[in-house]
Amino acid sequence: MLSRIYIKNFALIDALEVSLKNGLQVITGETGAGKSIILGALRLILGERADIKSISKTEEKSIVETEFELNNQFKKFFIENDLDYEHQTIIRREILPSGKSRAFINDVPVTLDILRELTSQLIDIHSQFETSNLFTSEYQFKIIDGLSDNKNLIENYQHDFYEFQSLKTQLKKFQTQLSENTKESDYKQFLLSELEDLKMDDVNYEDLQNQLSVQENAGMISENLAQLLSRFHQEEIGILSFFNEAKSKLSKISEVSTSFAELSERFETSFVEIKDIISELEDEADRIEINPETLAQLLEFNNKVNSLFLKHNVTDIEDLKEIRDQLSGEQKGTAEIETNIAQILENISKKEKSLESLSQKLSKNRKKSIPVFIKKAEDLLKKLGLEKAKVDIEITEASEYNQFGKENIQLLFQANSGFPLKPIQTAISGGERSRVMLAVKKIIAESDELPTLILDEIDTGVSGKVAEEIGNLMRQMSEDMQLIVISHLAQVAAKGNDNYKVVKQDINGKTQSTIIPLNDEEKLNEIAQLISGSKITEAALTQAKELIG
Repeated sequence: MLSRIYIKNFALIDALEVSLKNGLQVITGETGAGKSIILGALRLILGERADIKSISKTEEKSIVETEFELNNQFKKFFIENDLDYEHQTIIRREILPSGKSRAFINDVPVTLDILRELTSQLIDIHSQFETSNLFTSEYQFKIIDGLSDNKNLIENYQHDFYEFQSLKTQLKKFQTQLSENTKESDYKQFLLSELEDLKMDDVNYEDLQNQLSVQENAGMISENLAQLLSRFHQEEIGILSFFNEAKSKLSKISEVSTSFAELSERFETSFVEIKDIISELEDEADRIEINPETLAQLLEFNNKVNSLFLKHNVTDIEDLKEIRDQLSGEQKGTAEIETNIAQILENISKKEKSLESLSQKLSKNRKKSIPVFIKKAEDLLKKLGLEKAKVDIEITEASEYNQFGKENIQLLFQANSGFPLKPIQTAISGGERSRVMLAVKKIIAESDELPTLILDEIDTGVSGKVAEEIGNLMRQMSEDMQLIVISHLAQVAAKGNDNYKVVKQDINGKTQSTIIPLNDEEKLNEIAQLISGSKITEAALTQAKELIG
């Protein structure tokens, strides 16, 4: 429950602190006294947008701090969000003079998303102008699911539903990728096949170029080698004969003059090298073969390579290999996308089966609870002065799964007998909205675990017996939760377990709002004033005592 509120430097509030208790807490005060300011400050705790205009003293920060008494059911939230769990948990918002705002849970900075997630489980503020959420499917499902004890079912269903939605998003993404890949897939596969057919990894391109040059010039090479070798081997004037003769003469000279010994050795070494060269030339000459078929194959391969160089705008065989590997990777990527799509479709099918099973259970429980809702709602509306009002809940099958199942919901209403039930948003009048909403809130309070509910002048526009019934109804609701009510009705104020009054005062020439707790005598006078106006009469005091009982 909400046990303390502290507000500083917010609109007309210089500093305000009030402690609250369990049960029915009634807040009264004249119009314009500042009740809406307090609610505006509390909405900051719910994570609503902070407005720098709310700061009274612009050079100082504005603070809204609340203290909640929590039970152990909230420990899981604190653990999951790395927060310190405290039975007395303090939640604070600060608006800095710069306009920036900060949020804290037990003095730990948190994001507004975390703040909203926690406070949405702690407090619900409902104003007389906020009955439009009664028209939403989300709220109507909340009503019937509360009566149907569907809490665990709806949590399990929504967990699967959001995963189902995520899978569908992934499927769409992969299908788009596959579609884009498919548009160019055939052409890329053709390019890949061309490159793979070359078998470039098995070919030494430089060696291939050399082979081609040799084949293209085989005749010229053979002719020149033949002439060269012939000159070496001629018996009379051949180069080898000359070198043999020269070697012999140098050997004789070196025998008689040591100065020629080194030159003789160098000549001998060179002669051995020349003979090796001649031997290798002879081997090369033997290998030279003019083969038109080999030449044709080499030319064909070279032409293919040159054609691909031109097509892919590269000049190196390694560049072609890179392009081949890239195309191969893209083709494999397409195969992987197809595999992913198949896996996602399988997962979607499994989720659909789970959603179907859970949605059927939800629907079955809801339909069982509709008569219970009708009975409770119509009984409450009769007490609230709508004796002839009729309600119903219409559940129809939806074409696809939504976050509440595979069905749609429509709350039907009619205030007068003899007329057909219609969707509540078209059938309800302004004067009926607050009473219908109060009845719905009462039904929800019986099954909801929300610790604190704040009703802001939801009883506006009623009086007499209906006002008395509203007070009784609120007192009943406060048995299941902390109910904080802002009201102008004496009948409601009389039912309060604790009463408070918002007042506006001039302090040092400045108007300020604050809230004060009322003792028994002050409560009696406040109720009498609500009855008679600014001048409290004896009759009003007597009536106030009767209302308090």
